[in-house]
Amino acid sequence: MAIPNPNILVVEDDRETRTLIAKYLRNNACNVTAVSDGREMSRAMADHRVDLIILDVMLPGEDGLSLCRKVRAESQTPIIMLTARGEENDRVRGLETGADDYLTKPFSPKELVARAGAVLRRVRPALAAETLDYGGIEMDLAAHRVRRDGKSIQLGPTEYRLLRHFLENPLRVFSRQQLLETVWPHSEDIELRTVDVHIRRLRLALNEPDIIRTVRSAGYALDAEGVA
Repeated sequence: MAIPNPNILVVEDDRETRTLIAKYLRNNACNVTAVSDGREMSRAMADHRVDLIILDVMLPGEDGLSLCRKVRAESQTPIIMLTARGEENDRVRGLETGADDYLTKPFSPKELVARAGAVLRRVRPALAAETLDYGGIEMDLAAHRVRRDGKSIQLGPTEYRLLRHFLENPLRVFSRQQLLETVWPHSEDIELRTVDVHIRRLRLALNEPDIIRTVRSAGYALDAEGVA
């Protein structure tokens, strides 16, 4: 897979299938969280940034189509639906619900990995890059290094995650709550003002406070256009 270390959430109630999918994805340099139902899926999405969801239709409790609708109402996280149903109407329902792709069981794990990579490249092109680059800031995702105008920048783990999120979405304004939910693994235990603290640290590390723009009553954005 050409995407460097994407975070993939697998929601599949069959243990053998879930284990097989997770194994193949991990063998292709993916970070995988594997769960069996909608409740565990919700907890996983609250705890981690998710780049792609692989979602089975037939689940205990709330089914995959309903879960897909809920995800799509709140975010654009890409979704690949899995199902034992092969009829055209079922595939159409899955796509109409908001899924980005649809794979019928039994399927080849290699095909699933290939489709996952294709969806990620199509939906979030920034993830396909080995480096992220904006406003003189360069992040090497493979080497886990950051440079500003050619000079090495030392960042803590939280500042690194925060900067990566901004680099993947330059110019976009994020509220403190959105940043908490995306960057912090357990955001329910973190206060909003913690975001401000790490923004200040990131600005100091970059030695350019204006590149992370404060948008009054809205949040923060990585924006080099206003830097003198």
